[in-house]
Amino acid sequence: MKQLMSGNEAIARGAWEAGVLFAAGYPGTPSTEVLEALSTYHDVDAQWSTNEKVAFDECIGAALGGARSMVTMKHVGLNVAADPFMVFPYGGTNAGFVALVADDPGMYSSQNEQDSRYFAKIAKVPLLEPSDAREAHEFVKFAFELSERFETPVMFRTTTRLAHTRSVVESAERMDAPRRPFSRKISQYAIPVYARFRRPELEDKLNRLREFAEEYPGNVVEEGSRDIGIVTHGIPYQYVKEVAPGASVFKLGMIYPLPKRRLEQFCARFEMVFVVEESEGFIEQEMASFGILNVIGKERFTNIGELSADLVAQGLNSTSVPSDFAAQTTILPRPPVLCPGCSHRGVLGALKELGVLVTGDIGCYTLGCLPPYEAMHTTFCMGASIGNATGFNKAGEERVVGLIGDSTFLHSGLPSLLSAVYNQVPTTTILLDNGTTGMTGHQQHPGTGSTLKERPAPRVNYENLIQSLGVEHVAVVDPWDPEATAAAIKSGLDHPGPAVIIARRSCRLLPEEKAKDKVPYQVEELNCIQCEDCMATGCPALVWEGDTPHIREWECAGCAMCAYLCPVDAICQVEVSVDANH
Repeated sequence: MKQLMSGNEAIARGAWEAGVLFAAGYPGTPSTEVLEALSTYHDVDAQWSTNEKVAFDECIGAALGGARSMVTMKHVGLNVAADPFMVFPYGGTNAGFVALVADDPGMYSSQNEQDSRYFAKIAKVPLLEPSDAREAHEFVKFAFELSERFETPVMFRTTTRLAHTRSVVESAERMDAPRRPFSRKISQYAIPVYARFRRPELEDKLNRLREFAEEYPGNVVEEGSRDIGIVTHGIPYQYVKEVAPGASVFKLGMIYPLPKRRLEQFCARFEMVFVVEESEGFIEQEMASFGILNVIGKERFTNIGELSADLVAQGLNSTSVPSDFAAQTTILPRPPVLCPGCSHRGVLGALKELGVLVTGDIGCYTLGCLPPYEAMHTTFCMGASIGNATGFNKAGEERVVGLIGDSTFLHSGLPSLLSAVYNQVPTTTILLDNGTTGMTGHQQHPGTGSTLKERPAPRVNYENLIQSLGVEHVAVVDPWDPEATAAAIKSGLDHPGPAVIIARRSCRLLPEEKAKDKVPYQVEELNCIQCEDCMATGCPALVWEGDTPHIREWECAGCAMCAYLCPVDAICQVEVSVDANH
């Protein structure tokens, strides 16, 4: 049956057809929808794990136990899972194991650009990369076969453009992939003790994979003009076909290891060969290591941001990359904003009022570094806020607040908080508990009370958990109450040891929150003095019309943040008429 699918949906379908039994991951754009789609198949046990390393470890166990398994993550998630990713190949897998890693060229929803292909080389594992959803569907099925054939984990790389664009996919039935019995070969799987013996076997496996790459049917030469030869891969292949349809193209589906002999033969036919690849010059560098030097690569095709058909055409016909790539970027007419009624707004407002140093983290609240709040001063990676706050304190900065969301806290914030307690560092942590993984689309986590499969689950009691770590000062506030929130933060800062403030209010975009009755606010124009203090909320429901601000009632969540800021009480709730018959 033919269907129109996104790349992520196609990957999930292909994994299901391949007989995958277990899948785990942590949400992160652009990979999130793979696991969400897999969860809709009743015969796949799919789950969100607390972080990517945990998910990777769980899938290792499942694959060794004989069940075909897939772990999913975005590129920065692979950093978190790098430890098992680098060690697992030494032991090798039993059943098929595929690690789906989605890179984000252009940083549409990420804190960095990262070319994850280098991880495959360091770990000495095969890497497949499709160029559209149809190939994604087929390649992922083959990835499980390849994994079992060579007893190796397989890295399956995608990018944002592939993950979210659609192609026609011809789906098939699910194959039977019965569990494989596990052989308790301690010398194979107890890696620290036997790593020296396993190392030569890993190199031998890589050499066999190099031979296989020469015959892999996903590495395809498309014959065309004898005047121009292009080596490309993934999404850049689509741009090449658009701007140079008559060229001879070597499209690589297996990015590591590369087919050395076939590339040598292809490049020998041309005076010069273009290597068109997104991100870094990985393929170009590998070809140079083979002694293939008649190539034009990153001197024409930028390693910054996404490629496009225009950039590829320019690279094929010009002599250099854009001199100032940043200048080519169109600035958004309006910065991203927190949603109406977002609970983070009350915390950010209090932090701005207090003027304290704030170390931030990854989540919707990262927007707190932008106007109108500009109340968050550092943000690096998942779980860094508490550790950064500890470091600032060690450097002599006494009043520091670490700001972290609930899902991120469970992902990687706990160890940093425990370290602060252990070393008795007087840091103040604000845990923003909005009951969901909001930034990536409201996925479940151990604090939400349900699983990816929407089954009931124990809900973390943050107060008990935090107190069990040894934190003596724990307070819970409603961030819709700005005065109480500011008072709680002050109290935490004044405490001589580690303090945690839990700012608890559910995300307004959760279905149960949307269903609640709400009484919106309005501006009484006759009382308004046009001071614009209310605009400091940055709420999209509050707009300026004519000479006064105006609240769009259909968008207002009733949080009262704007009313709190109004110096003349010109903002009040809309009067609701009550039908006497009801």
